[in-house]
Amino acid sequence: MSRLFLGIESSCDDTSAAVVSETREILSNIVVGQAELHEAFGGVVPEIAARAHAEKLDVAVSSALSRAGTQLTDIAAIAVTSGPGLIGGLLSGVMVARGLATGASLPLISVNHLAGHALTPRLTDNLSFPYLMLLVSGGHCQILIVEAPDTYRRLGGIIDDAPGEAFDKSARLLGLTQPGGPAIEKSARNGDAERFKFPRPLLDREGCDMSFSGLKTALRRERDRLIESQGGLTEQDQCDLAACFQQAVADVLVEKTRRAIDVYLASNPTEPAIAVAGGVAANTVIRAGLETLSVTQGMRFCAPPLSLCTDNAAMIAWAGLELDQIGKGREPVSARPRWPLDTSQPALLGSGKKGAKA
Repeated sequence: MSRLFLGIESSCDDTSAAVVSETREILSNIVVGQAELHEAFGGVVPEIAARAHAEKLDVAVSSALSRAGTQLTDIAAIAVTSGPGLIGGLLSGVMVARGLATGASLPLISVNHLAGHALTPRLTDNLSFPYLMLLVSGGHCQILIVEAPDTYRRLGGIIDDAPGEAFDKSARLLGLTQPGGPAIEKSARNGDAERFKFPRPLLDREGCDMSFSGLKTALRRERDRLIESQGGLTEQDQCDLAACFQQAVADVLVEKTRRAIDVYLASNPTEPAIAVAGGVAANTVIRAGLETLSVTQGMRFCAPPLSLCTDNAAMIAWAGLELDQIGKGREPVSARPRWPLDTSQPALLGSGKKGAKA
């Protein structure tokens, strides 16, 4: 009989629980969002998020087991996001997972949230190692060679605002709703992506590192110029600014991924593939650019379903299952707000007392 893993995810503002089998069947994937709780604040408030997780985690777990038609006694192990993320949310998830594992005498697997995203193509498409991964989300952006469930080689990363963070801040500049990614994409559909000449940061430098803070500044300056010259923004101005910003982000991500391909192919992968994951991977313009790149390079392209791009527990359950298969992840589980995938590389962000963020 196929083993079942229960996954628990609470690293940011989505409370999620899922049941996944070792045959790659997602039996349930419950996600309870918090958008309405944070809407008035223009972003996620950690204290509010932690309280909401504490209130909803048991409900999410119960719903996941019920939807899967199973019970806790049928579960082989519990996988929980231990980091990186907001410490309050992580603690909520870890404590619930510890209690369930202790009460049911089940193994508890510690999962890196970023590894959950990075291993999602293995769950959805059975992608073979090694593959090239663009992991692009609200708080992270990295280009990785995924070599094994516990082995990642970082080729490049973000040195300031992650794309998701840049989308959120830019949406606020344009008076759009949160979360910013979907709002920018919706507005951009009616915009002219060539009207404004926004920069493509760091394309004049070698390597695969990325930056988006300067692009956000360029957007603000163009917005202010329009407001000053005509007394405000028209709806078309808003759409054009969104379209130009989105295209600039996509161009940078695609070009940096193109540069990473040469390094990746030097490892002589038997089945060359480009994969994308993370919340920003839901953006259709970015997906289309990466898919075109993969075609020109003669490589397979893999993008998970949109429901598995944003934070969810199915990816955590699967990552835990993969780690367990190679005998990893059963060390004492504790919440880790910072937890880089590739610890052999110098930190790009957040080096200091709390450790490297990425």
